[in-house]
Amino acid sequence: MPKHTEFKVGGVPEHFNLPWKKAIEKNRFATHAIDVTWKDYGGGTGAMTKALREGSLDIAILLTEGIIADIHHGNQSKIVQFYVKSPLRWGVHVTADSAFKSINDLKDSRAAISRYGSGSHLMAYVNADNHDWDLTQQKFEVVKNLHGGRKFLADEKADYFLWEKFTTKPFVDNGEFRIIGECPTPWPSFVVAVREDLLRTHSIEVEQILNTVNEACTEVKANQESIDEIANRYELKKEDVAIWFQETQWAYDGIIEPEIIDLVQDRLLSLGIIEEKMNFDALCSPFDSEVKITMT
Repeated sequence: MPKHTEFKVGGVPEHFNLPWKKAIEKNRFATHAIDVTWKDYGGGTGAMTKALREGSLDIAILLTEGIIADIHHGNQSKIVQFYVKSPLRWGVHVTADSAFKSINDLKDSRAAISRYGSGSHLMAYVNADNHDWDLTQQKFEVVKNLHGGRKFLADEKADYFLWEKFTTKPFVDNGEFRIIGECPTPWPSFVVAVREDLLRTHSIEVEQILNTVNEACTEVKANQESIDEIANRYELKKEDVAIWFQETQWAYDGIIEPEIIDLVQDRLLSLGIIEEKMNFDALCSPFDSEVKITMT
């Protein structure tokens, strides 16, 4: 038996990553003499970029804007493919008894963010820019994760919180949160990023991992029973999952469109989050995937 190569993979503990979980549970990577160890990162993209920098994580499934910004700031990783090509629907949440009634009411208030450089941080800037607020006057409270966001809003230490709207839907349903608007990403939501040193030494294995996961994504999307499985695993209402499932498009072809990377960089540049644009090859190292399935 050949010795297996081990990879530490991480992502948010949310429904988007069911294909990874199923591929691991079914031992699909063993065919290539690969072991994948999964870790949930409740702190989101900011926690994963830190783990990539420290070397405690090999492969991360994280937000497009977050990893692009962090590569600009010195993260020695590369985007190897899109993972979810559909936008992420960020809900703008306040407490149920909050005086805020619309997004415009939130001007000059305090946003809860998981950490600086996270999606909740960067999308708070996008939301502010969408409403022509002064970007230099944005106020942030670091809450680490969804649990922290709930606590900070409840304790009136922050005023609003951006998080994926289906993940937070149970807290809207139970009367804890009220959602006063949405801020969808203007680009594909999730990418797969890999440390550069690992790409130099294990590119074949990384490509095999991607092909295996892409196949798992096609299987999850093609199976309507996935709706029940997601609802049960992630404690969500079936009717909410059905809407999310219809809207969500995983990436199956491994292609990264340079114009989309440019779009993200242009927006980050306009927000003052990066100082200049990088060329495509400095940010991305795509493979030609064996999986060429297009699904809607």
